[in-house]
Amino acid sequence: MSSLFPISPHHPWLAPLAGFTDLSFRLLCRELGASVACTEMISAKGLVFGSKGTRDLLATCPEDTPLVVQLFGAEPEYIARAMDILLEQGFRYFDLNSGCPVKKVVKTGSGAALLKTPALLVHLVKIMADKAGTNRVGVKIRLGWRTDEPVYLDLAPQLEKAGAAWITLHPRSARQGFAGQADWTCLAELVKQVSVPVIASGDLLHAEDGVRCLEQTGVAAIMFARGALNDPAIFRRFHALMQGKPLPPKTAAELVTTMERFMALSAAHGSEARALLRMRTLAPRFVRDFPGSRAARSYLTGCRTWEDFAQGIQRLV
Repeated sequence: MSSLFPISPHHPWLAPLAGFTDLSFRLLCRELGASVACTEMISAKGLVFGSKGTRDLLATCPEDTPLVVQLFGAEPEYIARAMDILLEQGFRYFDLNSGCPVKKVVKTGSGAALLKTPALLVHLVKIMADKAGTNRVGVKIRLGWRTDEPVYLDLAPQLEKAGAAWITLHPRSARQGFAGQADWTCLAELVKQVSVPVIASGDLLHAEDGVRCLEQTGVAAIMFARGALNDPAIFRRFHALMQGKPLPPKTAAELVTTMERFMALSAAHGSEARALLRMRTLAPRFVRDFPGSRAARSYLTGCRTWEDFAQGIQRLV
């Protein structure tokens, strides 16, 4: 893998998170230590038909690198045409989502529904890899559609042969959603099954979880999802632990600095109204572990202007 595209234990990834990992949030996480970031899920069909919403999800800038564009779709024609569009626009790294269990995605045969049609999934990865070139395409999977019918160990070598340069595994079934506990032993099994890097996802809610997952499974790297939504500084804490340093304490002052920076990035890289709405969605996650968080959540979710929001977060210190 190119040195410009790190896949190693010391290079944590920011997961693709629908509704959250837009440009401003990616830049915030990069500043806090994320080595690689993924776009929100991009509909191949939406891209082909010129959907404005889909185009907006691809907003980026020179600081937003390395960037992985995550596609979803189930029709080879649209996956191929979407890849042509993305390559023409200058994007170079891609991922196919076959792990999303959300109903509106799987009802189209996309996301985790592809685990029910392994041959189609492999075919789609091959289309993407043939278009993008060597070491440019990965795929995110789950254990299978049902817990009692895992397919990941049989599927992964086929994905590798089709051109997948890395495989991200969320070790739950699609039917589980986010219920129960992610089975990290499956990550260790997958590492032994393929020669490409395996990236871990699932139940990495704290920096300590990331380090523990690396130690227990032997994966090549870890990908923070909900952990990053709760605390974007999870990347900074992870780096500290990996370097053998004491875990930095969470302080209200640090939180305020992080949120102010996020406000600035949101205002600079998107519509002000959408940015404020997203801030109101994320703020309750950010403050949940702090004294007085209930009152802070109530105030922040009701803010109508950036000025109100700025005053609200200052109340935390």
